[in-house]
Amino acid sequence: MKVTGEFALVIDDHVATLTLNRPEKRNALTAAMWRALPDILAGLAADPAVRVLVLTGAGGTFSAGADISEIEGLSENGDDTGLTVAAERALIGFPKPVIAAVEGYCVGGGCQLALACDLRLASSGARFGITPAKLGLVYPISSTRRLAALVGPATAKLLIFTAELVDAGQALRVGLVDEVLAPEELHPRVYGLAAVIASRSRLTLAAAKEIVDGRADEAAFLAWQREARLSGEMAEGVAAFREGRSPRFSWDAK
Repeated sequence: MKVTGEFALVIDDHVATLTLNRPEKRNALTAAMWRALPDILAGLAADPAVRVLVLTGAGGTFSAGADISEIEGLSENGDDTGLTVAAERALIGFPKPVIAAVEGYCVGGGCQLALACDLRLASSGARFGITPAKLGLVYPISSTRRLAALVGPATAKLLIFTAELVDAGQALRVGLVDEVLAPEELHPRVYGLAAVIASRSRLTLAAAKEIVDGRADEAAFLAWQREARLSGEMAEGVAAFREGRSPRFSWDAK
């Protein structure tokens, strides 16, 4: 796992915080950052010390999007946004829960990354925008469909058609974010939530991600159930409940 100076990484008590770290450019993502993200995520996925990932931005801004000065460098295999899609897919496929902690601007490619996270918690001062129509770009098919699944087709079209920014309150109303908090409450809530999630069964969480995201069919679901039984994860949870203690879940992805 190679983490460059344009990212900052801290792992504390099973929670990894990956920070977009170009505050002087409002964390606009360079082609190199998009290219590096899948490898960073693969390293974190393989790290048994990491149970939850928090994605955020430095300097009070999540991300102003792709660095427009490098827009032509994002093309890959005939896709004008190929690098951003590869990073998005890596984030969607990350096997552990991912929380986006959003402050300030979350625009364009930044919003693309936030929407690829499992949960989005935002400061009341956050601003969101889907802005390819300002650049004459075609928003990636995976990103468009994920947006529509979250907010509905009409709202997805409104956000893309207008390319206008919406405030945190409106983002909450349409389902773009899950919670909006006062600025001083955002990080305590994010890390409190991350600690709770980190204490739960990793098997249950991994299965839930696959099922909710549509990557598990009936056979995969039954395989997860067998794994819960055979690994002892279910037995530990039931025993802890009966004994009135916290469970000591030990399952980890092989």
